Amino acid sequence: MTGLTSETCGLLWLTARPVAHRGYHDMNQAVWENTTSAFARAIEAGYAIECDLQIAADGVPVVFHDHDLSRLCGLPGDVRARTSQELAQLAVGGTADRVPSLPQLLKQVAGQVPLVLELKGRPGDDDGFAAAVAECLEDYDGEAALMSFDHQLLRDLKACEISRPLGLVAEGVKPEAFFVHEEAMQLGLDFISYCVHHMPNSFVEAQRAQGVPILTWTVRDADAIERTRTYADQMTFEGFDPSALEATG
Repeated sequence: MTGLTSETCGLLWLTARPVAHRGYHDMNQAVWENTTSAFARAIEAGYAIECDLQIAADGVPVVFHDHDLSRLCGLPGDVRARTSQELAQLAVGGTADRVPSLPQLLKQVAGQVPLVLELKGRPGDDDGFAAAVAECLEDYDGEAALMSFDHQLLRDLKACEISRPLGLVAEGVKPEAFFVHEEAMQLGLDFISYCVHHMPNSFVEAQRAQGVPILTWTVRDADAIERTRTYADQMTFEGFDPSALEATG
């Protein structure tokens, strides 16, 4: 899975190891997504960690995928309507894990493995989100990259002059989608995380030919593994152990 040029060699850490989707969970059987347990498991296995960020009511970024609390915490309501302290009291999946904040995640990982942080955009409700994430990362010594589907959040991160790689999360197979993605890349983004089931395509091929590192999401089966090997530089995975593949190349 190599296609990087010397111009992007400074980002080789981003693609050096498989990236555990929402941490190295077990498909929410005992170890749930985006929890300290899933992150500890990824650290032990040496995998990079992808996780999702929302902004809590008190302006603190928290690690949580959904906009609503019901699937993960069994409660109704918007995750952004609660403070980070309130969210820290909520059990994830009925386990001992609670909703972690970004500062808690950074303290736990402490540079042991790379982080790939996805900001979950909500148009009209993202004021201060990018700046809050940037502030949390100011004194963090580990490798960390930021990414989003939301182009405005990417603009906001650029405006913060954050000294971290920024990436576009994207999907689609039609020219009109590629046009929108190309507009986003004009912001000067450093990498792309693309839906593995929408590859190969001309947009990704063109960007990779220019040396832009490509991650795939979300890899769960042999077909997606092979697509990643052929058309990208590394996978964001869940549901299996990639180390079993390393012996076969």
